[in-house]
Amino acid sequence: MTNDPHAWLEDVTGSDALRWVTERNARTEEQLTGTPLFTELESGLREVLDSDARIPWVTARGGYYYNFWTDERNPRGLWRRTTPEEYRKERPEWEVLLDLDALNAAEGENWVWHGARFLRPDLDRALVDLSRGGADADVTREFDVTTGDWVPDGFFRPEGKGGAGWIDRDTLWVSTDLGEGTTTSSGYPRIAHRWRRGTPLAEAPVVFEGTVEDLSVSAFRDQTPGYERDFVRRAIDFYADELFLVEGDMLRKVPVPDSAIADVEREWLVLELREDWGRFGAGALLAARFDDVMAGTPSWEVLFAPTASSSLAGYTWTRRHLVLNVLDDVVNRLSVLTPGDDGWSRAPFTGAPEFGSVSVSAVDADTCDDVWLTVTDYLTPSTLAIATVGEQPEVLKSSPAFFDASGHVIEQHFVTSDDGTRVPYFLVRPKDLDLDGTAPTLLYGYGGFEIALTPAYSGGIGRSWLERGGVYAVANLRGGGEYGPRWHRAALRENRPRAYEDMAAVARDLVDRGITSPARLAVQGGSNGGLMAGNMLVRHPELFGAVVIQVPLLDMKRYSHLLAGASWVAEYGDPDTEDWEFIRTFSPYHLIDGSADYPPVILLTSTRDDRVHPGHARKFAAALAEAGHDVTYYENVEGGHGGAADNAQAARMAALAYAFLHRRLRRP
Repeated sequence: MTNDPHAWLEDVTGSDALRWVTERNARTEEQLTGTPLFTELESGLREVLDSDARIPWVTARGGYYYNFWTDERNPRGLWRRTTPEEYRKERPEWEVLLDLDALNAAEGENWVWHGARFLRPDLDRALVDLSRGGADADVTREFDVTTGDWVPDGFFRPEGKGGAGWIDRDTLWVSTDLGEGTTTSSGYPRIAHRWRRGTPLAEAPVVFEGTVEDLSVSAFRDQTPGYERDFVRRAIDFYADELFLVEGDMLRKVPVPDSAIADVEREWLVLELREDWGRFGAGALLAARFDDVMAGTPSWEVLFAPTASSSLAGYTWTRRHLVLNVLDDVVNRLSVLTPGDDGWSRAPFTGAPEFGSVSVSAVDADTCDDVWLTVTDYLTPSTLAIATVGEQPEVLKSSPAFFDASGHVIEQHFVTSDDGTRVPYFLVRPKDLDLDGTAPTLLYGYGGFEIALTPAYSGGIGRSWLERGGVYAVANLRGGGEYGPRWHRAALRENRPRAYEDMAAVARDLVDRGITSPARLAVQGGSNGGLMAGNMLVRHPELFGAVVIQVPLLDMKRYSHLLAGASWVAEYGDPDTEDWEFIRTFSPYHLIDGSADYPPVILLTSTRDDRVHPGHARKFAAALAEAGHDVTYYENVEGGHGGAADNAQAARMAALAYAFLHRRLRRP
């Protein structure tokens, strides 16, 4: 039970709640749309999202490159493929396997693509995931890649959170919502089934069953040739899980710390430490032979150890190598490790760029040492290259420039937070900017779940903000992953306000540098970043002239009872215990002050968001309005946690935010 006067807005599809949403959507459209500015913003964003010149990102499988593509003609998208040779052409010819718009028309549905998993080694079948309206919950259907059609009477997983994966042609691992008692309190599956073709899913044998208090349970097969193994993963919470090796009807726990991230590849087990473990420090990457680990006789080798300025951003296996991606003061650095009889050798990655964000992934780790390299920054469109480890990369595709960046510059600054911690942030500004404090400035941040924010090109930001005289800043707050586990732990649970202190410090620094003034400064964040932006509104209203809050958490008393909220207790704490004493200090819904002078705020969310409940945004908007504050609200009917189900919806949602900002942060 709750005495919350706005609790009725938690009824996602209730008639009263939807009437409230419809009224506010209409009010927002009346205020922000229908002007030349909004039309220009929306059309410019749509042009970026629908551009035929975008890079068609691909996955290599069995001699083909597979791609999922959306544009104006295909709003829900095409699943298609081409050959590596054809892909190198400026305009490749594609074989369309699945047209989602045609499928939706034929079935009277609103499917959104959620991905596909191929059956190895033949690669002639795929399990395709489709979501109604973009929600996390989806269905799985079996697709025949050779005929380009659904398999008659093929595997079908009904709608729910979870998934399915191949064991062999006639057997799947399935973890999904099968009704009462089959999910955790977070709404994710807690049971792993081995499902045989031709048998009812409800009767599929149970291989592992977690508890209601767990986060989730999943199972999968490692189909690496010669190293085929089956595993069950029990996620205890967001930062602790158990990995089990399946041996017939028996399960053996992989004997490593629950807080570590275990990854088995061929004969190796690689362990990424979130906490100190014996002589090994948090943030380290270790390796040992998998069979030795299971036998209790591992010989661990340190592949990476963090420093005060560096952390592991990720790693990628190829057939014979391990490519490390390290962040050093939020700048990517690549290196190559190769296992041998005398341990692991190390070498720099040939052709790695000196500047810009770099991501690396294997083309096909089972067969070759090729990797995809993607390079970008705030002013440089992405390039996609392919490289054999040890050789120079070959650039295959480049994104077009959607705005003129020649007059802008990227800077990295560091600011001292309240407790003396040095916090980095990026700044994108005109080279000739007058430091008179009048530039409209948008400050973005996230600060949670060990996610690092690195420079990336956005044609939408360029066209909608930078080209129109705006300055853009991105803060690398504690709680993120920019400096590994220590940076994340620094803003966990009772320390969460550290992230907000960091954001306030960056905001003040932008003013102190003469970039902007509080009246010209806006803060923006989504999801956990929406919680950050909400805290900026109620904690530091004096620092900002506008606030943009997207798909947010805001009611931290109720969050663990709303949709997937229980899965984040390890991040924020449990509000049903004494933890509420510290959680209430960063629950924006409970910190609203009717006498305070808040800047105008816009809240954007989705009815189909089944991860972060739209009730957070609804109730916060209602409470702000009742307290007499300037609040704008818009809720898209589709889109899931991403807020939009297609490019048209994405362009409209973004245009609303930018129109709001341009209206509120006009130059004097």
